[in-house]
Amino acid sequence: MSEWWTYRPEDFLLFSPRTYWRMFELHNAALWPLHVAMFAAGLTIILFIVWRRGIRTRWIALILAALWIFVGWSFLWNRYSTINWAATYVAPAFFAEGMLLLVAFLLDALTFGRRPAEWAGYLILGFALAGQPLLAPLQGRGWASSEVFGIAPDPTAIATLGVLLLARGRLVPWLLPIPALWCLLSGMTLQTMGEPQAWAPYAVLALAAAAWTWAIIRPRRSLPAA
Repeated sequence: MSEWWTYRPEDFLLFSPRTYWRMFELHNAALWPLHVAMFAAGLTIILFIVWRRGIRTRWIALILAALWIFVGWSFLWNRYSTINWAATYVAPAFFAEGMLLLVAFLLDALTFGRRPAEWAGYLILGFALAGQPLLAPLQGRGWASSEVFGIAPDPTAIATLGVLLLARGRLVPWLLPIPALWCLLSGMTLQTMGEPQAWAPYAVLALAAAAWTWAIIRPRRSLPAA
């Protein structure tokens, strides 16, 4: 029997890259043409943030809540768990994020206004909606295995990080950990599989962390000296 220190991360993978991306192909085929509605939902979120008018922004939390619960059930619980038993333990985290977002909707706890480095939030949102699906054909896998917002977990978590980067409210710190941890977990999984796409969730996390740090530091620097 080999000693534990001789194992590499890839030795713990329960599936091959081909099986992993085939899972997305099957999932996309089963849900098409729901992708069109999900893209429209993403555009609606961006428009509501840009307009920043009254009750419209409140519905952003409800849209995201529904999508987190849907992705947790349809992808993690019913699809991903068939090749990775650990997904059954991650799915409840998606349900929990959905419930937190539902609370944010009921309490109208998220507001949107001018924020330092808000360009980063829009950039992350744009990547989740339009950039992430392009990674599959750019890497030669074809459109069938694309990861789409509201259908796959990565773009859903990434878009949520973008929204939270633009939002204010007492619940924002409670809404951040699960999307951030999913991006970290996804990046580690892709890196272990040797997939170049691993840079995407890592880059999003780095950009979001830098933007949040700047948003915290800049107001303090602008305060007059005592």
